[in-house]
Amino acid sequence: MPYLEESYDAAVVGAGHAGCEAALACARLGLETILFTVSVDSIALMPCNPNIGGSSKGHLVRELDALGGEMGKNIDKTFIQSKMLNESKGPAVHSLRAQADKQDYTREMRKTLENTEHLTIRQAEVSEIIVEDGKLTGVKTFSGAVYHVKAAVLCTGTYLRARCIYGDVSNPTGPNGLQAANHLTDSLKAHGIEMFRFKTGTPARVDKRSIDFSRMEEQFGDKRVVPFSFSTDPESIQKEQASCWLTYTNEETHQIIRDNLDRSPLFSGAIEGTGPRYCPSIEDKVVKFPDKNRHQVFVEPEGLSTNEMYLGGMSSSLPEDVQYAMYRTVPGLEHVRIVRNAYAIEYDCINALQLDASLEFKKIKGLFSGGQFNGSSGYEEAAVQGFMAGVNAAMEILGREPVILDRSQAYIGVLIDDLVTKENHEPYRMMTSRAEYRLLLRQDNADLRLRKIGYEIGLISEEEYQHLLWKEKAIEEEVQRLEQVHIGTGEAVQDFLTQHNSTLLKSGITLAELVKRPELDYFMLTVLDKDRPALPEDVQEQVNINIKYEGYLKRQMQQVAQFKKLENKKIPADFDYSTVNSLRKEAVQKLNQLKPLNIGQASRISGVSPADISVLLVHLEQMRHGHRQKTTV
Repeated sequence: MPYLEESYDAAVVGAGHAGCEAALACARLGLETILFTVSVDSIALMPCNPNIGGSSKGHLVRELDALGGEMGKNIDKTFIQSKMLNESKGPAVHSLRAQADKQDYTREMRKTLENTEHLTIRQAEVSEIIVEDGKLTGVKTFSGAVYHVKAAVLCTGTYLRARCIYGDVSNPTGPNGLQAANHLTDSLKAHGIEMFRFKTGTPARVDKRSIDFSRMEEQFGDKRVVPFSFSTDPESIQKEQASCWLTYTNEETHQIIRDNLDRSPLFSGAIEGTGPRYCPSIEDKVVKFPDKNRHQVFVEPEGLSTNEMYLGGMSSSLPEDVQYAMYRTVPGLEHVRIVRNAYAIEYDCINALQLDASLEFKKIKGLFSGGQFNGSSGYEEAAVQGFMAGVNAAMEILGREPVILDRSQAYIGVLIDDLVTKENHEPYRMMTSRAEYRLLLRQDNADLRLRKIGYEIGLISEEEYQHLLWKEKAIEEEVQRLEQVHIGTGEAVQDFLTQHNSTLLKSGITLAELVKRPELDYFMLTVLDKDRPALPEDVQEQVNINIKYEGYLKRQMQQVAQFKKLENKKIPADFDYSTVNSLRKEAVQKLNQLKPLNIGQASRISGVSPADISVLLVHLEQMRHGHRQKTTV
């Protein structure tokens, strides 16, 4: 019986946040791309929290935008509240977070995909990968159709052999009751891919009309909204915003949970998968933090055209009756009506140690992967991986070098390096503490760090690139001007310093030196700076940070220079570590398994000690020295 056969340059399997970015990257680079999804209605679905960004995640979204991704632009179109987090702290940890209108977010992303040249959307379940001589040559759907491709990106999210669980109820479905993908796992295992079983969860959605908001604390958005995308005009997104609300669990809540732990599949053994440590269920929190007499509950709207509200912080897999009982102990939720039950979801994902830093499988050329399929958690982590996997699939097809960001360049580099070098036995979540060079990797300078790379890839326009060059020059010139403008000890200057509790001047000083004072900043000095040029807010922000934190920035750049020395010490791809005397057995095993690109990456592999690295450095230096001798002879 004949089956359908078609040919494309690239296939992307899954249309969640990772799949959307992968497909757009390939198509925008001119490759004929087909995007498979088990349901067209699930494109860019937000099955859990209704927000984009947050601590460290906001960094990822802005980096993605700087490189040419879509998530930042899409949330700018569809947010209903926006907030810059951690503003009381230093700029390294400032992070944007925006509440999304979930339906609008999905609708806008789908519209973008449907109107992108070279991109075909196909509702079908991919059940097999086709591999010949270690090279991916195509994918096959459950209907038997074969699609011949030069590369594929797997972005299956939480759909592979998914099952949703609460209490004794276990449904073999993907999130929100959508169809699971039940057949691809067997094909991947048949090709030697090691699989894990992970778990995540989501809280109940409740009816807004059944909530007493007078018993909760109202949470407002910022008066001045900062866009996620560097291409968005800030003036175009200043609008009236929806409120969120804050309430708390209490001892009564916790007692109900403790009394019903035997009915929780999380504790009864009914759930096999490993859950995320940094986003635990409410029953997990009550068990692990018995000293806490309350936990925060964030009540967030799912959109402007629905009464569904999301109960952030109360993810659960407890039975339906227990969910009602515990939620109704929370102030403001005494009469709450549940629209959708909370549930846990189990799914198949891979051991990411099987991937190169390009997110290509080491054993199967042309097969890439991104998102929760790689063992991470979160929309933002998924989107950046999907983008990088899509870009590198395109680079391979186009015969270009892969794009690999290191830990000193981007949070994206930290995320991917952690996934492919460290053993992750639970869903990986990005955090600012994971980034060693976070003072340099701020969300405010993502365009200055990465826009040029996006331009070189081919996903940033000439106009955007020229604007970047202008911005760099404007920042540099303004910093130089402030370092050269001196002010004296006149009465107006001293009065200004007195008003701001700043030490009075005994002699002249530059404006740059005043900016460095802890109690002052660039914006406050406008009254003393008569010749200040009119500059955009983002330029002024960079000027302020570059001057105020100059010493810290220089120190971190010196640390990066040391880091780069190890990253630049390349290791041959076919190097056999068993030939190195004095390397411990565990180090030999891990190094031969993971095949690090360089000494820096080798030093971050679990089970490889500093002593092993020293031995390896000596051996590689002897190899190079011996090679030079032979060449000379």
